[in-house]
Amino acid sequence: MLAHNYQRAEIQEIADLTGDSYELSVRASRTDAAVIVFCGVRFMAESAKILSPGKTVLLPNADAGCPMADMISAEELGKLKSLHPDAYVVSYVNTNADVKALSDVCCTSSNAVDIVRAVPGNTVIFVPDKNLGSYVRRFVDKEMIIWDGYCPTHHHVHPEEVALLKRQHPGALFLCHPECRPEVVGLADMVTSTSGIIRFAKEDTHTEFIIGTEEGILYQLRKNSPEKRFLIASNGFVCPNMKRTRLEDVVAALEQGRHEIRLSPGIIEKARIPLERMIAMGAAATQ
Repeated sequence: MLAHNYQRAEIQEIADLTGDSYELSVRASRTDAAVIVFCGVRFMAESAKILSPGKTVLLPNADAGCPMADMISAEELGKLKSLHPDAYVVSYVNTNADVKALSDVCCTSSNAVDIVRAVPGNTVIFVPDKNLGSYVRRFVDKEMIIWDGYCPTHHHVHPEEVALLKRQHPGALFLCHPECRPEVVGLADMVTSTSGIIRFAKEDTHTEFIIGTEEGILYQLRKNSPEKRFLIASNGFVCPNMKRTRLEDVVAALEQGRHEIRLSPGIIEKARIPLERMIAMGAAATQ
């Protein structure tokens, strides 16, 4: 049983593994378990299925989707590719399986800069997150054609809220997810993934942090560092889709095999290439 860092506290508590979507999918592919219960949203469970096609992957709540992933369709990406035939397509893992199948490589919030730097050519199509794309653009010398998608949960945070918290807590570090608006990211002391935020807060000597991502992460932060104080960057920083999964959904998935992720062999074959390419490129970047 896998649980994303944004899941309800009680779901994270009973999970065998917690982490971000990339970590969990990779670890799922390496487990000997024949059945994977993925407590997250659909694109995450799809990624686990793509990397582990011989395993049964269950999504406890069938309605747990991702609005940002749904902001780019395979048809739309296909049209964009036809307009820019020489561009290399980098898709955020927060995409649906059919979009991954049309991509050259995937990326995560933690390795997007390294991936875009490493891909061949000087022109990149980046989908679907304009905020992550804007962050990557700061660090790469390539033309980036960025899709106009975003995470509604992260996008609703405004810099004025963060600036006020920083004034009220001058000793706190602001740890921010790159799905936030550029104006918010610009205020950050550290920009990284959910798991990166958890690791940084645990290892850093500061005792107070402003957290710029979904409030579910507070469970792991407080569990790992009970002596430290964590302030969420905005009221209502909650992903409704991540909170759809409840304990009774997990029980039903375990007892009844609900709801199995099924993808066509063709989609799995094509989508597996950009995911495996991402894993290989990410490993090379850390060596």
